[in-house]
Amino acid sequence: MAIKYPNGKSYFHNAEKQGKKQTKKKDFSFSKRGMTLEEELNESNDSYLAFERAVIHKKPTPIQIVSVDYPKRSAAVIKEAYFRQASTTDYNGVYRGFYLDFEAKETKNKLSFPLKNFHQHQITHMQQCLKQGAICFVVLRFSTTDQIFLLEAAFLIDYWENQMKEGRKSIPISELEKNGYKLYYGLSPRIPYLDVVDHLIDKARSEKQNQ
Repeated sequence: MAIKYPNGKSYFHNAEKQGKKQTKKKDFSFSKRGMTLEEELNESNDSYLAFERAVIHKKPTPIQIVSVDYPKRSAAVIKEAYFRQASTTDYNGVYRGFYLDFEAKETKNKLSFPLKNFHQHQITHMQQCLKQGAICFVVLRFSTTDQIFLLEAAFLIDYWENQMKEGRKSIPISELEKNGYKLYYGLSPRIPYLDVVDHLIDKARSEKQNQ
């Protein structure tokens, strides 16, 4: 799996220069056609949990049930419900002693990711998580081309704020290639995003030591 630093240089290539052995993997897709990004991440998190590598779950959506119908004694059908409050991000959990918090989004666009897919309360939530030292990011999928990127929340927040000032409506894929980390499908986990999170944690610890 290829991981790149924001400057475009290969993470594994740099590691090899430092004398660390890394196994080069072929670039091929294990993506299941028809699966949503959420389903693929849920499978990945199940794999991480099974191997006791991390505990990460999708946050339940807060819903207020108003009306329920009971067509059978053994079954109940929700007839009316509404969201009790605006949701924050999709996933949270703990890994290597760090709190993880991230959002997952996908688009059918090929060349850019629409910023309208995010909302102000989500941006505010990520800002609050970063202030507490959390590892916070977004996983973005271009469903037409099966390209997946991990983008740190700090970069997304910068784009969001620039959008408010300059009217920018999307993040070009070229910017994701430059400032994000491209992910490749695997077997188990399906989306091995923790390989990038390892680098983010190491970077956070290094920055903390240098303060």
